[in-house]
Amino acid sequence: MPWPSHVTQQEGFLTLEHTPQIQLTGGDERVHHALTRFMRNLSARTGVPFDHHFSGAPEGPRFVIRCTGPGLHVQALAEDESYHLTVSQTGMELTAANPLGIMHGLETVLQLVEPSPQGWVLPDVLIDDTPRFAWRGLMIDVSRHFMPFEALERNIDGMAAVKLNVLHLHLSDDEGFRVETKRRPRLTELASDGLFYTQDQMRELIAYARDRGVRVVPEFDVPGHAVSWLVAYPKLASGPAPQGLVRSEQDKLRPPFDPTQEATYALLDAVFGEMEALFPDRYFHIGGDEVDGKYWDKDEAIQAWMRVHKIKDNHALQTYFTKRVEVIVHKHGKDMEGWDEILDGNLPKDSLIQSWRGAESLADAARMGYKTILSAGYYLDLMYPASQHYAVDPLSGKSAALSAEEKSHILGGEAAQWAEYVTPENLDNRLWPRLGAIAERLWSPESVTDVPSMYRRLAVLSRNLEYLGLEHQTSSSRMLGRIEGDDMPPELLETLARTVEPVKEYDREKTQKYDAERPLNHLVDAVSPESDQARWINELAQRAVHDPSARPELRKRFIQWRDNDAALEPYLATSMLRAPLAPLSQNLAALGALGLTALDAIESTHPVPPEQRKEQLAKVDESAAPHAELFLVVTPAVRVLIEAEPVNQ
Repeated sequence: MPWPSHVTQQEGFLTLEHTPQIQLTGGDERVHHALTRFMRNLSARTGVPFDHHFSGAPEGPRFVIRCTGPGLHVQALAEDESYHLTVSQTGMELTAANPLGIMHGLETVLQLVEPSPQGWVLPDVLIDDTPRFAWRGLMIDVSRHFMPFEALERNIDGMAAVKLNVLHLHLSDDEGFRVETKRRPRLTELASDGLFYTQDQMRELIAYARDRGVRVVPEFDVPGHAVSWLVAYPKLASGPAPQGLVRSEQDKLRPPFDPTQEATYALLDAVFGEMEALFPDRYFHIGGDEVDGKYWDKDEAIQAWMRVHKIKDNHALQTYFTKRVEVIVHKHGKDMEGWDEILDGNLPKDSLIQSWRGAESLADAARMGYKTILSAGYYLDLMYPASQHYAVDPLSGKSAALSAEEKSHILGGEAAQWAEYVTPENLDNRLWPRLGAIAERLWSPESVTDVPSMYRRLAVLSRNLEYLGLEHQTSSSRMLGRIEGDDMPPELLETLARTVEPVKEYDREKTQKYDAERPLNHLVDAVSPESDQARWINELAQRAVHDPSARPELRKRFIQWRDNDAALEPYLATSMLRAPLAPLSQNLAALGALGLTALDAIESTHPVPPEQRKEQLAKVDESAAPHAELFLVVTPAVRVLIEAEPVNQ
């Protein structure tokens, strides 16, 4: 994962009894580093202590690696990322025009390694692989909850494993400004809470990412989402200046920049110039989303300025601002990127539009001649299942009707992880393994759409990512352990945890007041956004309607649910982390009882009376209600059984 462009499986396999002999031609230091990581990761994956030096063992298989070009000093969008891989019983050959292709090919080799009766092997295979889209990214919000350096590094490792190539860092927002600035130190001193990356750290992170084929694109969000800027420079606010960084939803004062002041552009020129020198990538993201125009409407000085300059409305004012900022960005040698609110036909055509509000703005931008990428449908913080993200294609919907030239403007897509409810502890859990499905959609051919296959391979990816140091599974287990404490059998909470998922979209905001300092340590924070076991049980129930062999396992699960609440209930009230789970536990017990009744009805010769069935379905609906910001996702299993007719009817 992602599935290659062309794969030809052949008979036979290559055994890995001894350390491979690596014969390298061409490339740059990134290829040498990638080979060192490859050998280290091969040892971690297999548990075999392979020699990490390139010489290998005399009896080891030959790994011939040819890189015909050195690649660019600053990784660029148009570089060739393709590779050709041949594995035979005598050895392996990997060729690419660029170090990026070599890195991608080595990740594929790691994914091919499997155990056999003869030991660890690689299947004989021919692979010609190239990405469908050049821009395959992940945005991480490090403003609302600061993410330490090591959390970003390990997730870059995960990105490289699935051939993602852009890390977009959302570095400023109402909650904080997260990069050291020496030209305007007030931003670092007053707008960061002391949580920021030094410039040396950022250079190290950029180098770390480049070494793994990942570009780093910075975002400094203006003119809205700008409270952190305006805490340091209050005179540049539209209307009243904010009194401090945003902490919670109660902090209602969130003005944008005043776009009519020349001092606004002087500040941006100083900071953006410094940041554009720090970040080598061609693209520089200026945000531009969700500007609250009421502040401009109420500011008499701004309104008077708009009348003098014949600017008719807030959209036109933002366009004026964006064009001024684009000149600043371009002056420092970059191309401007922004969220789709900045889209306007008068912007320079080298601007890049990131579509988050829907596929329509993606198609509009491409039709107008702008380069554009899709994020709508790839918002990981909405807690959608992998299959839902997998179904989103940058070239489907309105984009499908574009001309070939217009489609060429669609560069790819980017997953987004906003961090209102994400901390370093559960960041990995919120990204993985679902991000692998998005990576496949952006790399693999359009025809690769088999959802069951995707989930089977996603499970393998999930396990393999742990060998790289990702913590999506271990952190979840650690957080569950905190909730379980020392006083209860862990299987009681785990039975409940496997049947629930966090509420979707932005429903979590509706049940509590957001507070940036509120501990995120409850069950909703610990469980995965998608329950693998619930999906399996729901599929098993579909089968059980007509397949008697599926019913014993299902009956066993229903009994477990029915009986779990009585055993769990005494422990719930003794911890503030467990007490809110009582309604969920009770509803799971009710679902278990309903499921057993439904299985009995299916296997009987007597149909359930319509009124009784209606009552049962109403109870299922009641059980589906969210509690503790979680909801039971196994209700479809019980529903399908209740709605089924008896087998002998």
